[in-house]
Amino acid sequence: MTSCLAILLGALLLTLSTDAASAAEQPPKLDAKAWVLIDARTGEVLAEEGPDERLGMASTTKMMTAYLALKKLPLSKKVPAADYAATPAESLMGLKARQKISVRDLLYGLIMLSGNDAAVTIAEAVSGSEKRFVRLMNRTAGQLGLEDTSYENSIGLDGRNHYSSAADLARLGQVLMEMPRFRPIASSRTATLKSYSPPIEIETLNDFVLNNKWAKGIKTGHTVSAGYVLVSDGRRRATELIGAVVAAPTELQRDSESVKLLDYGFSLYTKQVPVRPGRAVVRIPVRYEDEDLALTTGTSVRIGVQEGERLRVESDVPAEVEGPVSQGEKLGSATVTVDGERIQMVSLFASRDIAEPTLLDRLTGNIIYLVIALILVMFAILGLLAVVRHRHQSRMRRKLRRVTRSRR
Repeated sequence: MTSCLAILLGALLLTLSTDAASAAEQPPKLDAKAWVLIDARTGEVLAEEGPDERLGMASTTKMMTAYLALKKLPLSKKVPAADYAATPAESLMGLKARQKISVRDLLYGLIMLSGNDAAVTIAEAVSGSEKRFVRLMNRTAGQLGLEDTSYENSIGLDGRNHYSSAADLARLGQVLMEMPRFRPIASSRTATLKSYSPPIEIETLNDFVLNNKWAKGIKTGHTVSAGYVLVSDGRRRATELIGAVVAAPTELQRDSESVKLLDYGFSLYTKQVPVRPGRAVVRIPVRYEDEDLALTTGTSVRIGVQEGERLRVESDVPAEVEGPVSQGEKLGSATVTVDGERIQMVSLFASRDIAEPTLLDRLTGNIIYLVIALILVMFAILGLLAVVRHRHQSRMRRKLRRVTRSRR
C-alpha cells in the first residue's frame, strides 16, 4: 500500500513539474489588445497575439516620420519650424514658428519628446506640406511591406484611416534600428539640442527606456481611442529583440507588459562568445617546425543562440605558413555563422614571431632535399677519395721512376 502511494505521489509530482516547465516555455498573455515579439536580427516571430489586427497607433506614427526624415534630409540641414497650432495637452517640442532648427534636433525632439510640432516641421521640410508628406508615408509603407498600415497624418492623431498592426509596427522598428543614425536617438535618455542658442538639454519621456538599462528604444504612443502603445527594443544575452504592445489600458501596464514580453524572449537565448581576443581561433602548421602557429583576433564576437541553432566558426587561412612571420601579421579571417547565416567576420593575426628557416632547416625539413644532399656529400667524399688516391698513385709512380734511374 505504501509503495503504491509513493508511486502515485511520484507520478503526480512529475506531472506537476512537467506542466510547470511547459507553462514557463509558453509566451505570456498580456493585458493589451495585440502584441508581437521578433528577433531584431532575423525577424523571427517569438510571440504574438492578434499581430495583424488593425488598431490605432497613436504617436508610434512618428516612427515613419523619422524614417522619411532620415531618408530625405541631411541631419545638419537647418529648416524653419512649422507654424503649428496645437490643441491643449498635445506633446510638443516647443518650437516657435519659423525658428531655424537642425534636422538632427528635430529627430531628437520627435522621438524623445514626441513633439507634434517637430513632426509637422519634418513633413513640410520633406514634402512642402503635410498632405503631400502623408501620401509619401503611405507609399513608403507599401514599399516596406506594411500591409496593415495606413496614415492620415504625420503626428499620430486618431482617424478612420489611420491605423497599423503590431506586426507592422515591429517590422518598422526593425527597419529603423538597422539605421546607424537612428539608433542613438531611440536609445538616448538625455540629449543636447545644439541648434538652439544657447543649447538646451532634454530628457526622454519614454519611461521604458528610462527604467530599463538594457532598453534601446523605440517609441511610445497614446490617445484615448488607441490606448497605450509601445514599440520597444532591448538587448540582453547578446540578443536584440523588438516588441510591439498595442492598446494597453494604462501607461504603467504598457511598459510592464513590454518588459514581460521581452523577458520571455530573452529566456529563449543563451549567450555565446565563440571568438575572444587573445584566444586561439585556429592553429596552422609551420613549415620546418613541430609547433603550430595560433591565430588570434582583437575582436570579441557575442551572439545569442536559441536551442537547436548551429553555431560555427569558419576560418579562411593558409594550409601552412613559413617564416619569416611577425607577431600581429594578418594571416586570414574567421566568420561566425548561426544556421548558415553570417553574423560577423574578424581578421586573424599571428600570435608569435616565426624566424626565417635556415638552410639546415630546409634540408632537414625536406626528405628529397635531404637525400639529394646526402648523395652530393657522398659524391664529394668519393671525389675527394679519388683525388687523394690519384695523388698517392702519382707520387708512387714518381718515386718508382727515381729508384729505377738510380739503379742504372
